Amino acid sequence: MLRGRTRRGRGSYVVGDDPLDAAQERRVRAVLALGGVPQADLPDGVQQVRLRLLERAASGQEAPRDVSAWAAVVASNLAMDWHRAKRRQERLGERLAALRPTELPSGEETSLLSLAVARGLDELPDAQRQVVVLRFYADLPVRSIAEQLGVPEGTVKSRLHTAVRALRARLHEDEVV
Repeated sequence: MLRGRTRRGRGSYVVGDDPLDAAQERRVRAVLALGGVPQADLPDGVQQVRLRLLERAASGQEAPRDVSAWAAVVASNLAMDWHRAKRRQERLGERLAALRPTELPSGEETSLLSLAVARGLDELPDAQRQVVVLRFYADLPVRSIAEQLGVPEGTVKSRLHTAVRALRARLHEDEVV
């Protein structure tokens, strides 16, 4: 077992304990899934986030100030790495179509909107998709995203603006809205 200085409280963890609580694990899974990682690879992605957090502890680094935000950003980076490695062999739209039930539920419009947004996300450049997922799905504030990605807040805002404009155009193009 890894030994090191440990403490309890906000933004800390104890070596030997699971570094991610249940809510953080759900958030990591959501960020990975929204980043395009297939369901079958989600457990490996969650384990990678845990491993990186444990590696920080083993090297003597303090826990991130906000473990939840840090884990979401690491998950987002893992999703980007997955895309680079796979070169988008599978498109998100195809995966969603395979999971779609044969009969649409009563919320047909909601399902169509979700599918259109997912396809639009898949078409965004990696950096834009990353900030959209972190901001709107992981619910991180712009400042936290900027800190975790190591870019200025203005860059995050610019990427968000450009991505939202592209998504909006896509939804109008598909006549969803």
